[in-house]
Amino acid sequence: MDVLVAGGGPAGRALAGACVRLGLRTALADPAPDRPWRATYAAWAGELPADLPADVVAARAQGRAVALTEHRLGWEYTILDTAALRAHLDAGLAGVAVHRAKVVGSEPGYARLAGGRVPARLVVDATGHRPARARRPVAEQTAYGLIVDEAVAAPLVAPGEALFMDWRQEHGRTGGAWPTFLYAVPLGGGRVLVEETSLARRPGLPLPELRARLQARLAHRGVPPPADAGDERVRFPVEGPVGATLAPGPAFGAAGALVHPATGFSVATALRLAPQLAEALAGPAPRRAARSVVWPAQARAVHVLRHRGLEALLRMPPERVPAFFEAFLGLPAHHRWAYLTGRADLPGTAAAMRALWARADWSLRARLVGPALLPRARPATTG
Repeated sequence: MDVLVAGGGPAGRALAGACVRLGLRTALADPAPDRPWRATYAAWAGELPADLPADVVAARAQGRAVALTEHRLGWEYTILDTAALRAHLDAGLAGVAVHRAKVVGSEPGYARLAGGRVPARLVVDATGHRPARARRPVAEQTAYGLIVDEAVAAPLVAPGEALFMDWRQEHGRTGGAWPTFLYAVPLGGGRVLVEETSLARRPGLPLPELRARLQARLAHRGVPPPADAGDERVRFPVEGPVGATLAPGPAFGAAGALVHPATGFSVATALRLAPQLAEALAGPAPRRAARSVVWPAQARAVHVLRHRGLEALLRMPPERVPAFFEAFLGLPAHHRWAYLTGRADLPGTAAAMRALWARADWSLRARLVGPALLPRARPATTG
């Protein structure tokens, strides 16, 4: 094989399909390639590839957020139809050799699978999130949500709207408790996901705590969830080094640090980059070319700045977090867009951070500059 992609999630499937369309002999290895995808994937409409079929989008909504006050985000928010996305990517796998096995490493000319070796010129790690091997816990995003009818969710989010985050402490946890917010978005077909979310914590806030907060928040708003409501459980890291991989080849998707530390998004980025990465893998010096496509110098610099922002959030006193987001959400739309989507837009990201600094009061400024001068925050020990 020219390329063996380890991992059959959205990033791995998108890349394998892009490679085979270029005529590369391509394999995909995953221990359970038919396993259902249970995550809810979302993105700003402007981030999605232009050639993505319309039926892959389950719902479109106007985004809003609540910090100290309410803000209209000004961009269309899209929630993907997971089954349709899976079917679309599977259709691109014609001609891809699928191995039902786990890739455990590679050596020159071979991929090492749990049951043996497969000849492969290049192995790409798209295995997604893996348990951290660091000495200290990494920052994680965790969430617990329920899927309810839009009539049930109406007191929280109106039809045609997406509540990106609501930092009001209606969950009843005060007195220094780690801050969480409500995320409420349409899923299509009259269904709405209402989810209590911890944006980032080291380690992640436990799911039972998030479930208790969601139940308390819904009770406060007079929203009785049905006893048979489906649920969603989320836990993944939002920090990691560029190029952390199980093989000496490229890493892609969540395995390649594409997760945005401020949102947790990575799927739209992977879908956009997959064809470009495939072209790099088809050319000479594929490893060097792959790195220049996925992690050009400006993208690496933005990655560092975004993680400074993550560290600032992790150090923020709980009572100051809504004020932090009030300042950010009050920025002009082009600054917010640059920070949230411009992964290789170094000037735009830097300008957004300068604008946030100018908008913040002196107390908040001290919290913003600290991560640039101090070691990484210690892991949290309480809720």
